[in-house]
Amino acid sequence: MQSHSQSVPSDGATVDPIRVPSRMLKTGARIPAIGLGTFGSDHVSHETVAEAVQYAASIGYRHFDCASVYGNEHRIGDVLSRLFQNWLRRDEVWITSKLWNDKHGEDDVVASCEKSVADLQVDYLDLYLVHWPFPNHHPPGCDVAARNPNAVPYIHENYMRTWRRMEELVDRGLVRHIGTSNMTVPKMKLLLRDARIMPAVNEMELHPHFQQPEFFRYLLENGIQPIGYSPLGSPARPERDRTPEDTSPTEDPVIRAIAKRLGIHPAVVCIKWAVQRGQIPIPFSANPKNILANLLGVVGDPLSRHDMNEIEKLDRNCRLIKGQVFLWKDNQPWQDLWDIDGVVTPA
Repeated sequence: MQSHSQSVPSDGATVDPIRVPSRMLKTGARIPAIGLGTFGSDHVSHETVAEAVQYAASIGYRHFDCASVYGNEHRIGDVLSRLFQNWLRRDEVWITSKLWNDKHGEDDVVASCEKSVADLQVDYLDLYLVHWPFPNHHPPGCDVAARNPNAVPYIHENYMRTWRRMEELVDRGLVRHIGTSNMTVPKMKLLLRDARIMPAVNEMELHPHFQQPEFFRYLLENGIQPIGYSPLGSPARPERDRTPEDTSPTEDPVIRAIAKRLGIHPAVVCIKWAVQRGQIPIPFSANPKNILANLLGVVGDPLSRHDMNEIEKLDRNCRLIKGQVFLWKDNQPWQDLWDIDGVVTPA
């Protein structure tokens, strides 16, 4: 089993994409059960992210999670274009992008998607997500206290106007599937009640210290595939997302003990757990040995039932990506974004 501490093998280790597990969506489409995230957490250059995509594709990754707000889709598109011209087929790759918060307007959704399609140099997207359920946005690199003066709470009628345009993208063939991100059970219930085209996935924070069991079960029961960002606990997340009570799953004694016994890095334990649980992790790394180790972990021997049960007990309800910059009031608790009382938080 490849360790994160080891260098990439000199013989150029790769994984046959056929060996990588996949999940079947309600449409019958299959999505690889691990993807490469492309958010550089404000400190990795666009060129470095593009190089990571190039390397990941060369060793067997076929799922890339992108977003317009990351600012690097044009660089990733250059890489994808070269790959498609040389040896990779478009239908072998799953490409996701996301609608950013300042493009929720009915006149902006289609144009924003078209720009991502053009920047990524593809004819269509496999998946397009509403990145956050609020139109609230913020300048790059802002601190935790930043507030958009026009920020508003979740307003379902407005979200549905955005969703109708998302549905139109499917009708037009620009995207194959649409989905949500950073939702909650109360918001999702409203969407499922009113949508014509149901979300295929929900992208959400998921790691051993934040397992979201209720929401996770609700998604599966409704045929919605959970995709988990920050599967390692987002050690490189922006400073604005850090609070003193945060914990790190890769530092957890149980995770570390499993990793030591198996001879793998704790991060690989988190990736194995995620895939076996049924979510799709999308870890980002610019380090080739880590990118490879994560993929090898997915196709290697599974964790035992005992290990899975022990990790299930580690849930601390520790949300790391709290989203404070999307709040709509001063001195407002970040919990208001997440409907912790089981109802959509009012204005």
